Amino acid sequence: MKDKLSIEILELIKHYGRKKALSEITLTIGQGMFGLLGPNGAGKTTLMRTLATLLPKSGGRLNVCGIPIENASEVRGLIGYLPQDFSMYPRMSVYAAMDYLGALSGLDRSARKERIPRLLERVNLDRHHRTKVKALSGGMRRRLGIAQAILHDPKVLIVDEPTAGLDPEERIRFRHLLAELAEERIVILSTHIVGDIEAACENIAVLESGRLLYQGTTAQLTASAEGKVYIAEVDRQELDSLKKKHTVTGMLASGNRVQVRLVADAPPIAGAVPCVPNMEDAYMLLMREKGASVHLPGEVR
Repeated sequence: MKDKLSIEILELIKHYGRKKALSEITLTIGQGMFGLLGPNGAGKTTLMRTLATLLPKSGGRLNVCGIPIENASEVRGLIGYLPQDFSMYPRMSVYAAMDYLGALSGLDRSARKERIPRLLERVNLDRHHRTKVKALSGGMRRRLGIAQAILHDPKVLIVDEPTAGLDPEERIRFRHLLAELAEERIVILSTHIVGDIEAACENIAVLESGRLLYQGTTAQLTASAEGKVYIAEVDRQELDSLKKKHTVTGMLASGNRVQVRLVADAPPIAGAVPCVPNMEDAYMLLMREKGASVHLPGEVR
């Protein structure tokens, strides 16, 4: 059915010359919030841009709400997209920018007059409708980006690294907004920030180097680390040696002693005690088991 809220991806391939950016990705995404997690360079943005019909696929099949991706104009009508490098007309007011974009998307004047105030209120920008876009804070610009992305009432909303650079309060506000929008559509949140996925998404996929490493729930992924996470206290001098042998997911220094949280198949050192795993522990364990390279907390680059 064309109105079914689902995205079906089957053995999707994307090449850039000889480089394979996506390697036979098979994925099903249903209504609600879906998290796409992975380090920078994992292929997340390539997948998002392919879904948004901005990049052609090199192979495989991709259907959006029952419509093949080859029907690009029809698919675009179903999708709202907020890219990581989103920008709008800086000298325009918030309302004028929205009105202009609405006109470009084919909305008539009466539809724009009805929708724009309602959307600005929904993203908490109604009091700033006369403010120039360039005067908005980073969080406000991201919320304005969401408003323009859903101006045509899409069934699918794609947001790429939306909370990068935002302060903690704005990140929470933004996640709440996405959760509200996901009640009536598919929302795909693509990010390398584990905390955003853990706080906002039940169903997720993990990408690394164009490969799909995991698809399932956050609870299932977290449960996979049961019995493999420990806390230990060591001298600072022992820290480098410990990090070479084990995956460290957290550190808390106090004087010459450091409390470390690490992933290991058995107690790594004397005095290490097991603890309840979190999403970040499970993510780092998955990366280790799949042989993926990922930046570790506390590591100097």
